[in-house]
Amino acid sequence: MLDIPPNFSRREFLRTSAALAAGATVLGTSARCVADLGAVKKKKPAENSGKGRIYKAVKWGMIAGGGSVLDKFQLQKELGYDGMELVSPWDGDADEVRRASEKTGMPVHALVDMKHWEIRLSSPDPRIREKGVAILEQSLRDAKDFGGSAVLLVPGKATGKDETPDDVWNRSIPEIRKVLPLASKLGVRVCIENVWNGFCETPEQARDYIDAIDSCWVGAWFDIGNCRKFGPSENWIRTLGNRIVKLDCKDWSQKNGFKSKIGDGDVNWPAVRQALADIGYTGWCTAEVDGGGREVLADIAGRMNRVLML
Repeated sequence: MLDIPPNFSRREFLRTSAALAAGATVLGTSARCVADLGAVKKKKPAENSGKGRIYKAVKWGMIAGGGSVLDKFQLQKELGYDGMELVSPWDGDADEVRRASEKTGMPVHALVDMKHWEIRLSSPDPRIREKGVAILEQSLRDAKDFGGSAVLLVPGKATGKDETPDDVWNRSIPEIRKVLPLASKLGVRVCIENVWNGFCETPEQARDYIDAIDSCWVGAWFDIGNCRKFGPSENWIRTLGNRIVKLDCKDWSQKNGFKSKIGDGDVNWPAVRQALADIGYTGWCTAEVDGGGREVLADIAGRMNRVLML
C-alpha cells in the first residue's frame, strides 16, 4: 500500500498511479500487448446495475423512534441497508457505536460535519473560520474512531456582499488545506457536497473548485437530487468523474421540489445509473430524505433498490 503524503496533489496521485499501472502492464504482458495491436474494439456501455457496486445507507437523523445505538444499527441491517452514516460532533458514547458496528457487521462509512452551515469556512470573521477548522479536524478524528473513510463538508454559503461566491472560494480553500495533514495521517477524506448555497451551481465550477484545492484527500460528495434544479444529474456525474467519493440519494421535481420521493421526481435515474457506471463509480450512496420508523425506512430502501438497480 502506498504511503500518500498530505501535500500530494490529486493530479500527482492520478499520474503516479497511472504510471505504476502502465509499468506493470508493460513488464508483465508485453507479448499479449503486441498480439492485441490492431484488435481494438469499440467500447461497450458499462453495465449500469448498481448491484455489487453501490452500497446504501440513510442519514442518522432519518432514523426515528427510541432505542439504543445497537437497536438502530440492527434495524437498518434488517431493512437491507449496508452500513451507517453518523454525525459529528457525536453526542454519545463512541464505544457504543463501535460495539454496535462490530455486533451487526454494519460499518460506519462516513460522518457529516454538522456545524458547517453555522460555523462557516467562508465567514468574513477569521476567528469563526479558525473555529470551523477545529470542528472539521474533530470530525476527521471522529470518522477515524468510528471506522469511516470521509467527512461531508459544505465549504460555505454565498449570502450577500460579505460572503459572495468569490469569497467562499478564496476563504474556504486555505482553511480546507489546513486540515490536509491530519486527513492524510488519519486516512480520512474531506468531501465537498453540492448544495443550494449559492456556490458552484454548475458541474464545471464544482470540478474546478475541487481541482483548485489540488489534493487527493479532497473529493466530491455528490448529491444526485440537489443538482437537478440546475441541470441533469448525469451531466454532473460525468463532469465530476472520479472526483466523486460518496453519493447522496434524493429526487427533485419542478412541481414538488424535494417533496418528491425517490423515483417520483425529475431525476433521470436510468441516465444516472449509466453515468455512474461509465465513470466506474463504486461506493456508498446515502438517502437524504424525510425519515421515519420501520415502514418509512423500508420504503426508502425499496426505492433506492429500484432506481439504482441494487
